[in-house]
This record gives sequence, structure tokens and C-alpha cells, in this order.
Amino acid sequence: MEFSIELDAIDWRLLDLLQADASLTNQALAEAAHVSPATALRRVKRLREAGVVERFTVLLAPAFAGRGLTALCEVSLDRQGAEHLDAFEARVVAEAAVQQCWRVSPGPDFMLAVWAPDMPGYLALSQRLFTQDANVRNVKAFFATRRAKFAPTVPAPDRPAR
Repeated sequence: MEFSIELDAIDWRLLDLLQADASLTNQALAEAAHVSPATALRRVKRLREAGVVERFTVLLAPAFAGRGLTALCEVSLDRQGAEHLDAFEARVVAEAAVQQCWRVSPGPDFMLAVWAPDMPGYLALSQRLFTQDANVRNVKAFFATRRAKFAPTVPAPDRPAR
């Protein structure tokens, strides 16, 4: 995706603040960014309309449910034509348990991050997504034992990632 928008230091300051806490009120965002509330509102609206900001969301603590497991799955398909890749991708992104879906290269065709309430839940999910799909050649699942970092942020270009 190509963007036809130029970002300045104020835009990046607003984006950094929103990536850290998207629940900030416009007033709090403006104060933290050292701009007027009208400027903050106008710029955030512009960033959303340009597609720079895809959406605002809430991240729940992994321990909230009290249980559950995350699996990182490498998926290789038998046929890699565009229509086959698109069809598999459409199936997995429609599944609520799939938290992330990446097409990757080289190696497997997809990397998925999936959440299941327990091992029987993961088994049922894997049956739906992998076993019933005749085009899935291989799946290798890695079960997370601890999440050391989760920071889906994009740093400003003049600063290293945190």
C-alpha cells in the first residue's frame, strides 16, 4: 500500500502517543503532544482518512481468561498459486481464534498466531483450519510458554524501535 501523505514531527508525536494509549481523550492527547485540541483532532482525522491509522483497539491481558494458549503455526500449502494463497488466507482471517496471519517467504507460506482456550480447543481449531483443507501440506505449531514482549508499534523514522 502506498501513502500519499507526508508526516512531520507533530504527526509522529501524535502517532507515538496513540500507539502507547489509544484511549487518550483528544484533550489529553493534545496536551501530551504540545498542540491545541483542534490541531490534534484535525491531524488524527487526517491520519485516519489517509489510512495511516487502521483502527483503534483494546488489548486484553493474556491472563484475563485465566487459561488459554497461544500457538504460532507455520503453514505450508501444496499449491501456491495466487488463488490458493488467497483462498487459504480468506479462511483463516475469518476465524476469530486467528489473531495474526502473515504470508511469509522463504519457508512456509503462512505464519499464524492463534489463541485457543485449551488443548481440545486447539485441536478443534486445527481440524477446521488445517486437516479439512486438502491444500494444507504441513503445519508446525509452537506453543508459547511465556510472552516476553508484545509491542505492535511502528517507531518514528528518526528513532530506534523500543
